[in-house]
Amino acid sequence: MAEVAFPLATKLIEKLGSIASEQICLAWGVKADLKKLQRTMSTIKDVLLDAEQKQAHNQQIRSWLRQLKDVFLDAEDLLDEFECEALRREVVETFHGTTGKVRRFFSRSNPIAFRFRVGNEIKEITERLDELKSNKAIFDSLTILPHGYGGEDHERPFVPASKVIGRESEKEEIVNLLMQQGDDDQSGNSNNKVSVIPIVGIGGLGKTTLAKWVYDDKRVVGHFELRMWASVPVDFELTKLTRLILGSALNTEISDKLTLDQLQGRLREALKDKTFLLVLDDVWKDDALKWSQLRDLVIEGAKSGSKILVTTRSTAVAEIMGTIPENINLEFLSFEECLSLFVECAFKEGHEKEYPNLFKMGEEIVRKCGGVPLAVKTLGSQLYSKTDQREWKLVRDSEIWKLKQEDSHILPALRLSYTRLPPHLRQCLAYCFNLRKDRIEFRSCDLISYWMAHGILDQSRVHGNMELEDIGELYFKDLWARSFFQNVIDLGIYYQFDMHDLIHDLVQSVAQGECFTVKSANTEDKSENVRHLTVLEAGQNVSTTLQKLNKVRTITAVETKIDESFMCTCFSRFKYLRVVELVTCSLQVLPSSIGSLKHLRYLNLSCNEAITKLPNAICRLQSLQSLHFAGCVNLEELPRDISKMISLTSLCLTTKQTNFTKNGVGCLKSLRSLSIFQCSNLISLPRETSYLASLRNLWISECEQLDLGNINYQGTPLKLQQLFIGRLPRMVALPEWFQGAANALQVLIIANCKNLEALPEWLASFTSLTKLALYSCQKLLSLPEGMCSLASLRELVIYDCPELERRYKRDIGEDWPKISHVPHVSFPLVY
Repeated sequence: MAEVAFPLATKLIEKLGSIASEQICLAWGVKADLKKLQRTMSTIKDVLLDAEQKQAHNQQIRSWLRQLKDVFLDAEDLLDEFECEALRREVVETFHGTTGKVRRFFSRSNPIAFRFRVGNEIKEITERLDELKSNKAIFDSLTILPHGYGGEDHERPFVPASKVIGRESEKEEIVNLLMQQGDDDQSGNSNNKVSVIPIVGIGGLGKTTLAKWVYDDKRVVGHFELRMWASVPVDFELTKLTRLILGSALNTEISDKLTLDQLQGRLREALKDKTFLLVLDDVWKDDALKWSQLRDLVIEGAKSGSKILVTTRSTAVAEIMGTIPENINLEFLSFEECLSLFVECAFKEGHEKEYPNLFKMGEEIVRKCGGVPLAVKTLGSQLYSKTDQREWKLVRDSEIWKLKQEDSHILPALRLSYTRLPPHLRQCLAYCFNLRKDRIEFRSCDLISYWMAHGILDQSRVHGNMELEDIGELYFKDLWARSFFQNVIDLGIYYQFDMHDLIHDLVQSVAQGECFTVKSANTEDKSENVRHLTVLEAGQNVSTTLQKLNKVRTITAVETKIDESFMCTCFSRFKYLRVVELVTCSLQVLPSSIGSLKHLRYLNLSCNEAITKLPNAICRLQSLQSLHFAGCVNLEELPRDISKMISLTSLCLTTKQTNFTKNGVGCLKSLRSLSIFQCSNLISLPRETSYLASLRNLWISECEQLDLGNINYQGTPLKLQQLFIGRLPRMVALPEWFQGAANALQVLIIANCKNLEALPEWLASFTSLTKLALYSCQKLLSLPEGMCSLASLRELVIYDCPELERRYKRDIGEDWPKISHVPHVSFPLVY
């Protein structure tokens, strides 16, 4: 990630200035050393933009930047020591009632030795930077570029994804095939009642975009009784794929505890006697056996005329799955089509005529994209609304076009799009390396928490007093607008999204050398500067793999068996860990040594059902921002000193407790997001209400005994913006204390609350409410009378609420006029 040296240097220089002015520097006697380090770093920063531009064709500069980046990261680890010490002191001062106990709880082993070590490390880092600066052959060849040369972009408006261009004939061909009635299978197999239509083409040609265009066509929507979409796992794993198809058929999330037989039984029932369309998107594996098993399942009981649409890069996959004489083979777009797409992405509507010189350069850029729409779209998005000809020339004349194209001719265009990003977005995209290619979809809230944990969200760039979570959402939307994220769905509480495979490959290439996959068969040579580990296997031989490493910041393992020995090794070796994600890893015990990870900011232990206790030592993690252990259904209780986790902003929990303990969760004053999930014994929310004052997001689900109304909040108006309530059978009405969020609440989602009888009239006074969604609340008979006063409401969803659907049915329901002012009202079908 040498390309992110500039934003990292900028952040470190600001941090050095801030720390040098604090009292702790005088106490430690390091102020002069910090000032010297700041001056050295500022001198180097001045030429970094030029170095980042030239590294593509200069191996020496590329190596120099990589070394520089390693020094910067070591410097960041060191400077974070000051922040950790400040937080430690804050905990001691805050909990002064038990000063002696608290000081022992958060004590350092040897303060004098600690100060001596910090002083020496500052000097060592300065010396390493001086040595890199003294390389005259490189340093003197670099020039100071004006601010903004590296793709700086202020106040960029959010631009939604463009419409489809250049695939009209392919779309009509596919629609015609889908609309054919009866047994139209031409494969020669008379047993097939379901036609399979493959769309084949290289990455980036728009196979998924075309399939979605067809899927949403009004003719297709009206023709099929049931439509389903599944993004296929890379390994074509049948249980996972069947769960995805069933979830799409039922329009709900399916439990991962169901066996394959159970899933298949439910899917047969969902498809029985229906004419359906199933889209299998992005199929990689040409496994005839697995395909035949899936095919036999979905066609059993299906009505003639059902169809399956497949997108794939592989002609072998198409040969195995297809039943039509010829595949739908996507070709490169014509120059004219690419130019139309580029103009839509790069110019405000109609403005291309005002800038003929830019338009001419745009034509030259388009020719270099080789007819691949993804390349055209990402580069066009980078240039949106920019009118400085120098910006366009930098793209047109970039040396990156001359890079060896290896396996994919699209990579140079995407890399150029990456290098032209503003530095802060370049850094955010680089830290998407943790989005695993074998995962189907991701959540924006998780990615933003990850960015926060690595300290790459810059509050100095934005106006006003914005929270880091809000800044992260701005950055997410900006990368989405620039086409680096795709298939984005606004779920109200967060955005669901994925990344194109080629974008994923780009991110992995950027992170090369800093990421390593741990598995027993991996003989790949690894650098001692590896910062991020993905664990696929954690057997006995793995410990030797870790011996060379000591700078690791991230450990991620999902559905990998992790034992206590492996965790102890990691926690003792990797003292600069920021992120630990051990999800569904069969954990039984969490070692107390985790309390030594003072830099840790993100800890996810979700879905480890064997864990019964978390060590109280976890409460020493004063830097921790996100703590997730939802799905740990056998966890007896929360750690007793959880209130001492003063940096905690996001908490997602499951517990067997009946009540929250005094001076616990309710005292977390920095909490922004709270999720309470699968707490089957819980009867009440925390009695202390300090946490409510700062809360922005509240998610409560599957708590059968919970009564939301037995707390008394009389504080300042709530800042609650998103609220999800699901599967709370004891809730018959919304609690009165929710009224405190009347001026703040933007999204309210209520699902599967089978005894909810009415929504209160005071809900009509919620002036900021933009989305109201009601799912499977069968006893709910009406909406508040004052619905017409909700002028800010933009979206209303009513699903499986029979009486509401009858009374508010579009145009003909007796109460339709009360909600007709809402721009987007939907009544999804119940299957």
